[in-house]
Amino acid sequence: MTAQPSARAFRAIAVQPQWSAADFTSAQAFRAWMRSQLEMARPHLAPDRPNLVVLTELNGLPLVLRGVPLAARVGTFERAAALLFLRHLPRALPVLLRERVSAIRALQLALSAENTRLYLETCRDLAREYGVYLCCGSAPIPRYRLEGDRLVRAPGVLHNEAVLLDPGGSLIGVTDKVHLTPAEEGDGVDLTPGPLEELRVFPTPVGDLGVGISLDAFRADVIGRLEAQGCTVLLQPDANGAPWTAKEGLPPDPADIRDQPVAWLASSWQASTGGRSIRYAVNPMVVGNLLNLTFDGQSAITGRVQDAPEPRSYVLTTPRSGFLALLPWVAEGDAEQLRELGRQRAAGSGHARENEYRTGVLHADLTLPPETVPAPPRTPHEKALAALLTGGAALPRSRFSGWQRPAAVLALLALGWVGRRVRRRPEG
Repeated sequence: MTAQPSARAFRAIAVQPQWSAADFTSAQAFRAWMRSQLEMARPHLAPDRPNLVVLTELNGLPLVLRGVPLAARVGTFERAAALLFLRHLPRALPVLLRERVSAIRALQLALSAENTRLYLETCRDLAREYGVYLCCGSAPIPRYRLEGDRLVRAPGVLHNEAVLLDPGGSLIGVTDKVHLTPAEEGDGVDLTPGPLEELRVFPTPVGDLGVGISLDAFRADVIGRLEAQGCTVLLQPDANGAPWTAKEGLPPDPADIRDQPVAWLASSWQASTGGRSIRYAVNPMVVGNLLNLTFDGQSAITGRVQDAPEPRSYVLTTPRSGFLALLPWVAEGDAEQLRELGRQRAAGSGHARENEYRTGVLHADLTLPPETVPAPPRTPHEKALAALLTGGAALPRSRFSGWQRPAAVLALLALGWVGRRVRRRPEG
């Protein structure tokens, strides 16, 4: 008699960390910050089943601060970007001129080889050490291809990209964010939108994983494409760049002004309670004031109503079923009290509670049928990153010519360009 395959039983873990600019001023500081999140997760790791740890959106973006500690102390994102562009002018200027991109994208691309290597190798080492399936969060990552034993960068392209690793630190796959917020577009940090048709689902012992990075998890085209491929676990890494109890209109309808927690019900919670194939969703959110930017939220793990019948929900919303695990906000109270508490914690408030946020870890034990979806073929970009992670290929270091260093006039022009093209809030 043939034994029946067993169900997939695993534990999902969402980490809600607090970041600060100082966490990104050196490779050592970045590794320590990332490790602290796995240390937060460690007490929640299940010894008898696979563990899936999900980190937050854009946790690699502030690596542009690396090596320039002064940039972490200048007070605003705009000043930091301008200072960084001038500091790295010999490397960033040729990219700006050759690839015809904005100053802020040129800066990120010029530093991308070192920062991509640091980000991926840090995540690989943590996945191996803690023995977990790891959604690394997301970071600005260029598009690469392999040429021999070298990675070659596609000109001008810079995605908000989530990377999935297995417990051995090997690449499972990547997902690029499709729907960018205004602050991620040309007038902000200037990222490249990912193609919708490249979204794929990755079968693993911890679910058939589909990634909807922040705003993507709100969008019907993204959720529909993932469900059409059999996604059972939706991962939503998030960096919400606003006070959690503020009102805001989200694209594509900025005129639809709602409390942020009300808007958030239209992402992971809606996908897992009302979807076809999606059974669970994991939504970690980063908190903390990064220079003059405010990040806040409530991390959650959601599922079907029958799996989570206990009524509860985000602040400023009515209790409902579907929350398997939910991190409380910093306080409870009526709407006006909560909004005031959010303003007090926001960057630049000057209040004694400024930058006081709640961090924590959520976990939930999940079960899925044994059957998995077919594994998608690897893209050339994934082959390149896989080779980098195994040591089979390397990223070339940036080079520049001596004539570029004294380009003072162009530097001043570029400085003005940076000031015009960097916005205040690179929210998720």
